[in-house]
Parts: sequence; C-alpha cells; structure tokens
Amino acid sequence: MDAISINYKELMDNLFDGVCFVDNNKAIRYWNKAAENITGFTADEVLGKVCRESILTFRDDEGRNLCDALCPLEKPAADSSARETELYLHHKDGRRIPVAIRITPIRDSEGSITGVLELFSDISSKSATLLKIKELEKLSMTDTLTMLANRRCIQIELESRLQELARFNWPFAVLYMDIDHFKNINDTYGHDTGDAVLKTVADALVASVRPFDLMGRWGGEEFIGIMRNVDEKGLYHIGDRLRQLVAASYVAIDQKKISVTVSAGGTMAKTDDTVEEVVKRADELMFKSKATGRNCLTISD
Repeated sequence: MDAISINYKELMDNLFDGVCFVDNNKAIRYWNKAAENITGFTADEVLGKVCRESILTFRDDEGRNLCDALCPLEKPAADSSARETELYLHHKDGRRIPVAIRITPIRDSEGSITGVLELFSDISSKSATLLKIKELEKLSMTDTLTMLANRRCIQIELESRLQELARFNWPFAVLYMDIDHFKNINDTYGHDTGDAVLKTVADALVASVRPFDLMGRWGGEEFIGIMRNVDEKGLYHIGDRLRQLVAASYVAIDQKKISVTVSAGGTMAKTDDTVEEVVKRADELMFKSKATGRNCLTISD
C-alpha cells in the first residue's frame, strides 16, 4: 500500500464502502474492513495476491468471468480516467454479490500510474428490488392461467410490428383462433375443466410456433398469433398446422379424453393498418371459419 498514505487507513477502515488498491501487476495491496465484510475475505487472505485468483473475480449479470478479456481495471489504468459500473464479485462462500464499483487510477509523486483504487458497495437490496420489478413487469404482460402473452402484450407487439412494416416493409401476419363450442365444455364439465382445456390449447400452440413469433391469449377462449416474415402461403401452412395440433390434443378427465378444435382466421398486415383494424380483420375471418363448419382456417391477404 505504498501508493496510499498510512494516515488514511483509519478513515478507510471506517467507511461502509469496500476499498481495495490493486497495483500494476494486479496484486492487491490494500483491503479495508468493509471489503472484508462485503466479500468474506480478510486482508490476510488477499494482500499480495493477484485479484483474479478467486478473490476478486468480476462477473457480469449472466455470470461470465470478466477477468480474462474484459477486465474492468484495465481501461482506467490505460487512459487515466475513472470508471463506474455495476457487476458481481465472488464471495468467499461461493455466492455472487452485486456491487456498484468506482475504479480510479492512482499516481505516484512523479505522476506515474501505480495502480487503481476500487471503491465498491453491496447493492443486493437494489438488485432484489429490480428483480422484483422485472417479475412484476413480466406478470403484467402474461396471462396468469396459460402463461402466454396477455392482451396488453399482444397489443404492444402489434404496434411494434406495424411500425416495422411501415418503416422497413417487414411483413407479418395475424392469426386469430377461437376454441369451438367452449361454452359447452364449461357447462358440461365445469370451469376447472374449461381452464385445463385452455392450458392444453395454449401449450399446443406455443410449443409449435417459431421462436421469433408471438402466441398469446386475447381473452376468454380466443388466442392470437403474430407471425413474422411470412407470406399468405406461409401463413396458411403455419395456421393449419396449429389447428391440427390443437385437434390432436386432449384433456383426460375421469378416464375420459376431452378434445377440442379451433376455428381460425389469418390475415397479412397492411402498411396503413392500425392494431384494431388488423385484429378485426382476422376476427372476421375467424367467424367465416365458424360459419363454414368450424375446425378450419380462413385467410386473406
């Protein structure tokens, strides 16, 4: 700790933030009490050791080790500028600790950089709050029964796809599906069975669409699929495959298999469409399928 005056040791040991000095060889030369409390490593365990040796293993939010190619200490030392970021440190007991960290280059009396000073604080409570917010945001976009995208999410996705269509001419289609005779299921077997049917249909639909398409529950027994980068022929192929997969699915109740079908309508979105217009057009085509015997697909460009 030759780059840090001994006069500041007592001050630094009384800070709530962890303080660490790492020299140009990335060896740890100073480690205050708060650093011990945050990481579980004592000064005796870390002083003189290279920071990446399982002591200060920096990781991003996906758990990737940053010490190999993206070491946060290198840029401040190279360009003499301070850096602030949020990342994870390795705790002695093996867990990751989210920290806010400020890295500042330290110079000697001749102006040469001798290493970097790290100040870091535990932001576990902040991270937990942000995670909860993300969970709530996800729930606000998810139908809680089927775990598909809900109506709000579908509307937002349609807005985005229409903007892309208008700006880049990226085609997409809307598929509107309604379970046939669903009221009879509820009336005959009860709403619990009706819910089981909805889940089964949802599982069949979401398991069969492409990763970049969206499948959601519009409401009641109605589902909407947003199919990207398709033409009319591709839309029919996808829509009819989904129809057949639903028809092949069933719910087993008291040793009885309850199966359902869907009537579907599909349409290509147009550059001047609104969300309401493209959904209404697909809805009207779905009703044409109902009128022609159900368990079929009607499309238009």
